[in-house]
Amino acid sequence: MSAHASPSASGPPRPRKGDVPYEANPLRRTSDRCESWFHRLLMLVLVLGLPVAALGAGHTAYESSMRTVHAQAVERHEVTARLTSDVLGDSRVSKRQAPIRWTQRNGIVRTGTALVEPGTPEGAIVRVWVDRDGTVTSPPMNVAGAQANGWFVAGMAALGVALGVRAARAAMRLALDRRRYARWEAEWDLVEPQWSGRFRR
Repeated sequence: MSAHASPSASGPPRPRKGDVPYEANPLRRTSDRCESWFHRLLMLVLVLGLPVAALGAGHTAYESSMRTVHAQAVERHEVTARLTSDVLGDSRVSKRQAPIRWTQRNGIVRTGTALVEPGTPEGAIVRVWVDRDGTVTSPPMNVAGAQANGWFVAGMAALGVALGVRAARAAMRLALDRRRYARWEAEWDLVEPQWSGRFRR
């Protein structure tokens, strides 16, 4: 065979005059056309829907987290407290609850508990966050936390869209394959007696 006749040398075969277009191929079943169009629709959903869903969900989560940031910044403040007892050392834990006491801005003395490192002596200074009622609470969320929450939700939304598209494609393929197998079986029930009759002669 010459190099000009080799498929690798000449590349893919070019359509010739009179060739049947791919969409009009008589061997192409209706289910094949449906699957092709459905696949295109899913690709459109993936290309357009994924960024829209990710950006929308991420922005909504970020705005919600920023409202929490502003609310907690107003409701919580940091105070200086002192330990009212020694914290026994224990190498098995990094921090443990210990009793503390502090004086509020209005002069009222409050008590509570806070996580401190083992081995901290009585009277040591501890910085804790309290709410308007004077209850020890966690530090307020910051802007970095709000941004991280927005990115996380955006990523989860993008993953959800991708998995949804994949699941829809698999479900479509399964439904079409079942229909194809059913048609093949029905056609074989018609053709098989004719084929088997030839060999019985």
